[in-house]
Amino acid sequence: MNSDATALARADTAEAVAPPPIAARPPASKADAARAALLNGPVLPTLFRLALPTMTVLLAQTAVNVAEAYYVGFLGTDALAGVAMVFPLFMLMTMMSNGGIGGGVSSAVARAIGAGRKDDADAIVFHAILLSVGFGAFFTIGTALGGPALYHALGGRAGALEAAQKYSNYLFAGAIPVWIVNLQAAALRGSGNVRVPALVTLIGALVMIPLSPLLIFGFGPVPGLGIGGAGIAFGLYYAGAMLVLVRYMASGRSSLHFRIAPLQRRLFADILKVGLPTAVNAVLVNLTVILVTSAVGRFGTHELAAYGIASRLDYIMIPILFGLCTATLTMVGVNVGAGQDARARHIAWVSAAVGAALVGAIGCGVALHPPLWLALFSHEPDVLREGATYLRVVAPAYAALGFGFVLAFAGQGAGHVLWPFIGSAARILIAAGGGWLVVAQFGGGMAALAAMVMLSLVAYAAICSVVLASRRIWRL
Repeated sequence: MNSDATALARADTAEAVAPPPIAARPPASKADAARAALLNGPVLPTLFRLALPTMTVLLAQTAVNVAEAYYVGFLGTDALAGVAMVFPLFMLMTMMSNGGIGGGVSSAVARAIGAGRKDDADAIVFHAILLSVGFGAFFTIGTALGGPALYHALGGRAGALEAAQKYSNYLFAGAIPVWIVNLQAAALRGSGNVRVPALVTLIGALVMIPLSPLLIFGFGPVPGLGIGGAGIAFGLYYAGAMLVLVRYMASGRSSLHFRIAPLQRRLFADILKVGLPTAVNAVLVNLTVILVTSAVGRFGTHELAAYGIASRLDYIMIPILFGLCTATLTMVGVNVGAGQDARARHIAWVSAAVGAALVGAIGCGVALHPPLWLALFSHEPDVLREGATYLRVVAPAYAALGFGFVLAFAGQGAGHVLWPFIGSAARILIAAGGGWLVVAQFGGGMAALAAMVMLSLVAYAAICSVVLASRRIWRL
């Protein structure tokens, strides 16, 4: 009896300490739990869980950009026109670092994690920082050497040209920290960590709102630096954010670890095969705005200021969408890496519909009452009239922009960027080429130019839709 009881006790103990079956085991870490949610969780709740933190802080960052333009408005129409000329280049850098090369970093990290290659995901962080230094230096040197000629070609004259040059020099002096921060944040988002990049951006926004006017107008012992103060405040924020993120990722507390790793051609290729075409895509998008700005410059300074204010809202749709896009890229990339292409395609459909509804609602509201936006920056009748003409035509097409833009990021997640690139090429041909044609050859005004911009957004969305239709992309 005693031996039987002992045997039974041992059997009970063994059963109690035996590991659960694989299907019932809890995830080994937070990273495993996040991966499981991306692969198996409900699409919309997971999408919003990933997107909302980034969207919230990007809205805060957008509020900083709006506030900065509001402050600059007190410096006069020349200052507003100067910022309008520099803003497309600034957004080019932002889009290339966040959605271009940054998209390549996010996609590479997401696919590595989806395939269980954690060491590769960590090594990608170091490779991304090296790319950051190179691209950032290119923007600093390029704008210093070529900026004056470019702003003159865009219609800058006298005070407006001087304001553009000054703002540009200060703004792009901090290009390297901008690239490092944005590619680090892209890597973290690719791993499913949206909280830390969001927190850094939010704190930066809270600092920038009082810092920018302090440096622009001065207070007490701080001298007013005019339009250059806005650029200096921007650089100070990104330098601080860079130090915070580097320390966090090197500390071991992050899901990704920053460490010096042997350079590998395949990891650079994994980033750049998605990042470079997407960066060229960003160049085309911003070149569209630059060329349209040049066409508007033929009308005069008031029209240039009006277009700068109105088109800033076009650009603001991009950071609003960006949180949704990065969540889409991460979810699609992880599922493609794990071989779940049907689920990845479904995620792309759902995300694109959400993007169209989100920015389409904003566009319709502004189109119905343009002063909601325009009066934040100027009260000059000529500026308000021309800006309202542009917004009434273009803003309703924001739904098409949202649909196409989200699909482009879904394509990045799947490692395919051809059709979004073709869409951007069509967009520049219609908006810039068609815009120049109606203005220079047919004498069209702001309404005709806006119509070409609107048509370009619709064409862009239609071409990007091929991403969803192609069975080759999703290997179905």
